[in-house]
Amino acid sequence: MKGGLLVCGTTSEAGKSFFVSGLCRLLARRGVRVAPFKAQNMALNAAVTADGHEIGHAQWVQALAAGVEAEAAMNPVLLKPTGERTSQVVVMGRAHGELTTTDYQRTKDELAPVVLDALDDLRARYDVVICEGAGSPAEINLLDHDLANLPLANAVGLPAIVVGDIDRGGVFAALYGTVSLLPDHLRRHVEGFVINKLRGDPALLGDACAELERRCGVPTLGVLPHMRGLELDAEDSLALERPDPEPAPTYGRRGEVLDVAAIRWPRVSNAGDLDPLRVEPCVRVRWVDAVSDLGTPDLVVLPGSKATRDDLDWFRRTGLANAVECAESSVVGVCAGLQMVGRTIDDPEGVEGPAGTATGLDWLPVATTFEGPKVLDRPAGTAVGGPGRGERVAGYRIHHGRVRPEGEAAPWLVADGGEVLGWQAGWVAGSTVHGLFEDDGFRTAVLRWAALRAGKRWRPGGVGFAATREARLDRIADLIADHVDTDRLDAIVARGAP
Repeated sequence: MKGGLLVCGTTSEAGKSFFVSGLCRLLARRGVRVAPFKAQNMALNAAVTADGHEIGHAQWVQALAAGVEAEAAMNPVLLKPTGERTSQVVVMGRAHGELTTTDYQRTKDELAPVVLDALDDLRARYDVVICEGAGSPAEINLLDHDLANLPLANAVGLPAIVVGDIDRGGVFAALYGTVSLLPDHLRRHVEGFVINKLRGDPALLGDACAELERRCGVPTLGVLPHMRGLELDAEDSLALERPDPEPAPTYGRRGEVLDVAAIRWPRVSNAGDLDPLRVEPCVRVRWVDAVSDLGTPDLVVLPGSKATRDDLDWFRRTGLANAVECAESSVVGVCAGLQMVGRTIDDPEGVEGPAGTATGLDWLPVATTFEGPKVLDRPAGTAVGGPGRGERVAGYRIHHGRVRPEGEAAPWLVADGGEVLGWQAGWVAGSTVHGLFEDDGFRTAVLRWAALRAGKRWRPGGVGFAATREARLDRIADLIADHVDTDRLDAIVARGAP
């Protein structure tokens, strides 16, 4: 099979990333050599490729679904918001400075050849490339310089489908309106709709899909039911608004439920670090951004941030920092979270905002200095002390801040080459490495450490995170196979052959 496809959505979080992941897995299971592609991604969830390049986390997961190695060409432009109107621009896996929204719009014409070259490269090496759009393809104020949606399909001859989320309501108006707003030369690329997240009986739709096709000429290829348990690896920050289902107070012989509070900074990044905790049956993970919501958690996770000093200031101003300290919970800081619990954060060159120094929380005797070259790697090592001692750990690093110990900070995690990756003192620990909790033995040990201080009888659920993620990708592929007209979809994909 040879071909290509662009998957657009009526809105952000309509299900584009979800559908691309499932389709990549479905094609890979048939023996098709398939690759994902997203020309421009705006996200604070990033990952590091094996060769040390930074791409959107969704494209890294989609490559995993396809059974291929993730690479920079799969996401040539990544925008990481640093403020309301500014973003760090990452081009082919390397940071290229910070731009305002207006300045970035002016540079899109310069980035178009980079995007087209990356896509051409993938199409030359893979049988099928499944492209993901960004936001809506019918943003008429942005259409002239749209790098990721239908102008891209028009430039390279790709067919497209549009995914709409019926769970939010208004899906037929959104699908019809998307096509109606498009100019003729772009509208002709849209060859199918997919309706996502239907709750209840599909018969309730009646003849709505047929009527939609009659009105705009685009057939509905399938209606995907809403399925629980598929929420891992969410791409959009909107997904953080959805609370996890709350476990029952106890699980019998499994012991008590651990309460994990993750602090939701205004610029929270790499929120997927919490996913491995969320799959544990006796762990409840909740995002917290107000003192009134904190309560007395057993473990507080301070995640990554794209504006470390600003988010630290927010943490103090809201009273959350003081509330966490008074709660006497175990604390784990990841990347920016580690930097915040240290003594100082020094940014002499203004790498992340204006140059200056901030006083940290002083919960852990470490200090941070920001430097220009971004650390991008995938270290592996061992916990040498504190929670998880003796357990193997692995993950990835994406940061400008170099952390060094001061005083009695004991090494917690040490890379195989000898570099210290994390420190621990008392009931506070922190690391520069994302993805730590994906290692099942290490995650279990950290949760046991938190349970010990909380005085809870907690037992692990025996869940393997890697196996859970693989099973999730297979379930999405099965969902597409069962509820989408794959013969028609295959024919559409084939029309996208180079």
